[in-house]
Amino acid sequence: MRKRWIVVLTFIILLGLVYGSPVSAETERKIFLLEAQGPLTPAMVEYLERGIRRAENEDAEVLIFQFDTPGGQIDHMNRMVQAIRASEVPVVVYIAPRGAIAGSAGLVIVLSAHVAVMAPETAIGASSPVGGQGEDLGETIETKEKEILKAEVRALTTNRGPEAVALAEAAIEEAKAATVGEAFRSGMIDFVADDLDDLFKQLDGFQVELASGVRTLDTTGAEVVKVQQNFIEQLLQTLTNPNIVFILFTVGVQAILIEISSPGGWVAGFIGVVSLALGAYGIGVLPVNLFGLVFIATSFVLFFLDIKAPTHGALTAAGLASFVVGALVLFNSPGTPEFQRVSVPLVIGAAIFTAAGFLIIISFAIRAQRRPVEVGAEALLGQIGRAKTDIDPSGKMHVAGELWSAELEEGSPAIKTGERVQVVGVEGLRLLVRPSKEDV
Repeated sequence: MRKRWIVVLTFIILLGLVYGSPVSAETERKIFLLEAQGPLTPAMVEYLERGIRRAENEDAEVLIFQFDTPGGQIDHMNRMVQAIRASEVPVVVYIAPRGAIAGSAGLVIVLSAHVAVMAPETAIGASSPVGGQGEDLGETIETKEKEILKAEVRALTTNRGPEAVALAEAAIEEAKAATVGEAFRSGMIDFVADDLDDLFKQLDGFQVELASGVRTLDTTGAEVVKVQQNFIEQLLQTLTNPNIVFILFTVGVQAILIEISSPGGWVAGFIGVVSLALGAYGIGVLPVNLFGLVFIATSFVLFFLDIKAPTHGALTAAGLASFVVGALVLFNSPGTPEFQRVSVPLVIGAAIFTAAGFLIIISFAIRAQRRPVEVGAEALLGQIGRAKTDIDPSGKMHVAGELWSAELEEGSPAIKTGERVQVVGVEGLRLLVRPSKEDV
């Protein structure tokens, strides 16, 4: 009997080892999913690098980088390519959703992936290099940039066939763009996936080549872990929106001027410094023409001068025109990509709002200048008091709660103590007065 129980227990343990371990391993497999949209920025680079590090630490089965980008700077592209190629976890670059593109530098990032995938109705290419402000490069520099990029894509498409190499080179040399069908037929991408579920099915059993060797993907039943951008990454990515940068810069300069015009507080100054600091980051990332800052600074100087020396809005009108021109020169210079341009209605609306604010301040300043003086000796003109002593021709009087030296106006009769007196002039610390019949 004892031997029978030993046999049964041994059989159960063997069943657990055979069937239990694979189930446990299957539930532990993870697919990491990252999603990014917009131009290539330092924040997007950090997001991808962080996602790859986490996937490696948790021994993920595969990492999917779903993105939609019009392109960006070459140095950002190079960092992303290096991170993908050095990854110990297979990286799938998936151009999605429908309507997405991998333009300009995005092409090279797709080609650097261990698996390149596109959704239907997407596009890739148009990767000719341009200057930092979207302008055409000089002939020599353009040739150098194109040749180095073509060498890079040739290295990345070696295993994809001659048609893929030719299409990639044409995207750089001739700014050629390709549809998802053209990219798939040429071998530039590995397959087309309608959505993530379709992507997971096609990845299952697909072989990828890593630096460590060939790996066969097993995505069936794997847990999908979505890696979100953290607060800092989201903030920095938002600051690459030219409209946001323009608003921050406008608010920052205006707040600083308010602080200068009425020092003593700290709220306006704090808001101004923070807004300008955030805006400066965006200006450093975006392809802008810094000459536009001269016009914008001039506009705020004109607004400020119109407050201090009101010209009935003339300087404000000039500042309004300078503000609009400066914003358009800063963000919308010829050659700047459309996705990195500031909205013209936003510029005009912000200019009108800013000018209206300064005009309101100017109106208060003019009204204050026209208001009669209510403090000091000049404020006593026309007021009625009582003689404290006889005023003949000089004496003392009580007016506005104070005791003043008084002297009769030329031609006025003497004033007895207690009689009503009207102030008609001020000479230093002495008041010129005459008799008054009005009540005090």
